[in-house]
Amino acid sequence: MVFITGPLFSGKKEYAKALMHWNEQELETYAIWDVQKLAAGCQDLPALAQKLASYQVVIAVEVGGGVVPTDPTERAQREAAGRLACLLAQRADKVVRVFCGIPTVLKGEEPV
Repeated sequence: MVFITGPLFSGKKEYAKALMHWNEQELETYAIWDVQKLAAGCQDLPALAQKLASYQVVIAVEVGGGVVPTDPTERAQREAAGRLACLLAQRADKVVRVFCGIPTVLKGEEPV
């Protein structure tokens, strides 16, 4: 599994399509994105991470940067999203952070 993360609108889906040589339909079939939303209220993050790892590509928006929310529920959701990202990175063969459309490989091999 390839785990791709980065800020909103940074080019994560475009990178996934280029990396895997996919068209839009293949992306919809073999990838899942915005998984950080699934972490909110999840009681078993390891099980969720294991289920998500069955996809070829998993994409998450980084939510940990910036101002910490004052609302306890929002803080808990942000914490859960970060923990899910860590679990996905552990399970991934390759981890890539995309920022301003530029991929940085954090784990695994650079594409040839």
